[in-house]
Amino acid sequence: MQANISTRLLQAFLALADCRHFGHAAERCHVSQSAFSAMIQKLEAAAGARLFERDTRNVTLTPEGELFVEVARQLVADIEAAFSDMSDYVARRKGRVAIAALPSLAAGWLPPVLADYRTRYPGVQVELFDAISDHCLDLLRHGKADIALTAPGPNLLEFDTQPLCSDPFYLVCRKDHKLAARRRIKVPQLAGCELIHLARSTSVRQHLDAMLHPGGTINTGLEVEHLATVAALIESGLGVSVVPELTLFQFRLPNLVAIPLDAPELVRPLLIVTPKERSLSIAAQGLLELVEEKAEKAALEAGDARQKKAPARARGRP
Repeated sequence: MQANISTRLLQAFLALADCRHFGHAAERCHVSQSAFSAMIQKLEAAAGARLFERDTRNVTLTPEGELFVEVARQLVADIEAAFSDMSDYVARRKGRVAIAALPSLAAGWLPPVLADYRTRYPGVQVELFDAISDHCLDLLRHGKADIALTAPGPNLLEFDTQPLCSDPFYLVCRKDHKLAARRRIKVPQLAGCELIHLARSTSVRQHLDAMLHPGGTINTGLEVEHLATVAALIESGLGVSVVPELTLFQFRLPNLVAIPLDAPELVRPLLIVTPKERSLSIAAQGLLELVEEKAEKAALEAGDARQKKAPARARGRP
């Protein structure tokens, strides 16, 4: 037999079990006495047994009612706890969100967003994966990450994407390098430079290979995984490197300079990537909104900066 018992019926049963008086129990449940009696009859019909003995003066639990009262109390408590727990998730007092991001974003652009999120929602557990582009997408694909901040790749059709930002490239070299005094550098001026590469698996290397080849640069044979290693190699005079703007915090060393490349085509687009077939949790949606908010603010600031530079270019300034 399938019982159709609502929380309202259980609460009515518990009210009568406590009050042992139909009038008082009906008042507690904010219904008329006749409506309350009908609720108790419906509950007994669903249970298939009388739960109360009634006479003109007393209301008492039957043996079956005594058995059911503890079950009813536990059911009501479980239901109330479940809705309380759900309200915590809805209000982002509880929850979990995981985000995967390129190392350049995870180490510079993203931490202030995560700090803001934690301040707003301290009860939500945040997990961060700093990984190269392909790994970011794998984490998203297998449900280990809710959001990915990554570079474009060949396998994006299965996801929803939107622009995060554009990341222009810079030449990083020692202060005594022949190009160090220039304010901007065109790609042909890199000819003859000994270039230190990031690993072929990185989005930076893949983007550069497509845009600089053939460019006349000399491959030093040095190919490393980490930007800190690139910085140390440049500082030791082993070559130069071309890196995105978002990675420049790794190159803030006294003997190094970073010079923007005058190459509009050499810009790395970065994306916000989310699952196409899987809805975001409320906690993840909150983080996505903060990421979008920062991306929009950065785009507006970049637009203002370009407008301020435009008059100087019109007057012929370099």
